[in-house]
Amino acid sequence: MLQRLATSLRFRFVARQSEIERQAGAIPYAVIDGQVAVLLVTSRRSGRWIFPKGGLMQGLTPQEAAAREALEEAGVEGEVRDMPLGAWRTIKRRGVRVTPVEVDMYPLLVTHQHEAWEEQSQRRRHWAGLREAQQLLSDPYLADLAMMLKQFR
Repeated sequence: MLQRLATSLRFRFVARQSEIERQAGAIPYAVIDGQVAVLLVTSRRSGRWIFPKGGLMQGLTPQEAAAREALEEAGVEGEVRDMPLGAWRTIKRRGVRVTPVEVDMYPLLVTHQHEAWEEQSQRRRHWAGLREAQQLLSDPYLADLAMMLKQFR
């Protein structure tokens, strides 16, 4: 609870000082024996468990950009939903500059997992049930979004 409050206050403070960057992210998932599992990846910089995300891409819808990030960062393809589950707010640090980032997170039902993928040497991936994901995810907002996938069982 305190971590959520601190994150929210930090985001609001930084957002007052610079423009909010919009991104798209994917929450790759599969339903196995009636249970939802999500695919987590590590961030490149800190190694924390997150979901694939990245900047919006010219010529692609946000959903298509989210699917592209899932392919590049996690090596998976699938069916992305039209509507995001919600938005994840975070702060991106680039040297001494900080930028508030709001990421629309789209559920992506995984239909194919590649053995080799573009960012394989920079990231790890891990399938987790929702309870394990809740413990592993670095941000409680991401965990809340993952828990919303229960409706897709």
